[in-house]
Amino acid sequence: MRLQSTIILIVLWAGSLFGQDVASYTAGWEGTIPNPKTFGLTLEIQGLETSSAKLKIFNDKEIMTVPIQWVNGKKVESHVSERTSFKGMLSKDGTEINGFMKSGMLLYHITLTKSKDKTFEGTWNILMVDELMSSFFYLSVENGSGDDYEAYPILGDDRFTGTWCGNFRKQNDSIFFSDFKTGMEFKGKLLPEKIALGMYLGNNLITQIDLKKSQSRWKIGGFTSKDIMDSQLQLAEMESMILSDSLEGTHSVLVSKSGKLIYERYFHGYNANISHDMRSASKSISSSIVGLAKDYKLFKSVDQSIFEFLPEEYQDYKDGSKSKIDLKSLLTMSSGLDAIDFGIERNSLGSEDNYQQSSDWVGTILAAPIINPPNTHAFYGSANPYLLGVALDSIVPSPLEFYMDQNLFQPLGITNYIIQTDLTGRPYFGGGMYMTPRDMMKFGQLYLNLGQWKGKQIISKEWVEQTFTNYRQLENTNQKNGYGYLWWFGQYKVGGKIINSVEARGAGGQYIFVIPEEDLVVVITSGNYRNGKTQQPEKILENYILPYIPNGIKLH
Repeated sequence: MRLQSTIILIVLWAGSLFGQDVASYTAGWEGTIPNPKTFGLTLEIQGLETSSAKLKIFNDKEIMTVPIQWVNGKKVESHVSERTSFKGMLSKDGTEINGFMKSGMLLYHITLTKSKDKTFEGTWNILMVDELMSSFFYLSVENGSGDDYEAYPILGDDRFTGTWCGNFRKQNDSIFFSDFKTGMEFKGKLLPEKIALGMYLGNNLITQIDLKKSQSRWKIGGFTSKDIMDSQLQLAEMESMILSDSLEGTHSVLVSKSGKLIYERYFHGYNANISHDMRSASKSISSSIVGLAKDYKLFKSVDQSIFEFLPEEYQDYKDGSKSKIDLKSLLTMSSGLDAIDFGIERNSLGSEDNYQQSSDWVGTILAAPIINPPNTHAFYGSANPYLLGVALDSIVPSPLEFYMDQNLFQPLGITNYIIQTDLTGRPYFGGGMYMTPRDMMKFGQLYLNLGQWKGKQIISKEWVEQTFTNYRQLENTNQKNGYGYLWWFGQYKVGGKIINSVEARGAGGQYIFVIPEEDLVVVITSGNYRNGKTQQPEKILENYILPYIPNGIKLH
């Protein structure tokens, strides 16, 4: 999802106010987050089946305690703050609560496990990482125009994918703003020679940083590439190039052969426990949720019109051509709408960059004109799967995030993940989930196994086969790739042999390669969001992984 990430744009209103003049703070400010584990929050539910049930949130100190509502003997709900709430379901055996902390635009999946003293405890990593590799924090306050000011805060640990802020104001000697993405609130006190900046959950302080004027423009990072996990260097050339930044921005490489994980390396501070921003690679997960709904007969056919699933307020957009937009056309990026994300010179009216700036994403997409009859031409655009998410939300028997968890993620044993939402709080099917590379591997293996996982059929074989059918080419891509149900098709030449791959792909270099002819799944995650190297994993696969497969890669 193309939210403004990595840096925060903050507009501070400074007109007709009292206290410190913001103009005198136009400089770079830096400080240190006191505890690198500050944002690894512990959740604890006490007295679950009593009228005094509480949810306690703490790090090295208690942050807040709020009441828990116990619904129908199995549902847990708690209002944490204006932008944050928790909903969970008690497992059948009563030993776990699986739920979601809805904070800002993210749904953090959290599993709370019952302890001997009958409390339930789990972890919420609000910044997606278990422990900051760098405690450095930088804030640049700059004059925009007139009485408007801009500020750019940056975390030294750039594994955190950034924030998206608004609601900015100044009152007396204080500044305030909210992060729409994580749900955190920021409050800064303008003091002589420093800014005391607090980060809050609602009105409850998580941590505070004293910022002093910086001597440099900015700096980020603060951590170095670490060792390679063991001394036996298989694929040594690839690893050396990753560590020297010749294959820059690579965060992980995992290889599974015949269902066995045979190679696993992490770089630049990443590890097996960090859920990675998948960007549009999670579109392929969206496809699987549509398939599950089809398997469970929640809808009849992919040939059904999208308007059979949309709320009444959008039926006015249904005309002769748009009425033919069916689920299949959305799955194959061939809705015919002017909803093209890249590869054309003009600005597409239904592009992701356009509709995400509106207050009504569905209405903005449907207002775009039809430029081709549905199911004839394919142009990659996130509006297509986004509409699928709106459709699914209207037919599943429980909140969509719980439906995804119960029917896909729990059967695969996937617990450490985050779902990005739209403005309504609905899971965003256009992309933006966070999953660990190992869990991405599980998802790829599920499709390699034609929908089976550990002997159980999770998704029907028929749906996987339909998904892996090459329907048409994506006309706005350089390689004119074939496309299935929200999966890409790729080809690689190794030793004179063409090897075919079906792929989940995301911006910045997030890939799940499923290669049936080699009984192979490869996962590569990266951080190449702005340097033009989004497709670098394809080079890694072709030049450094596939040539090793015939010779066998040893277990490390």
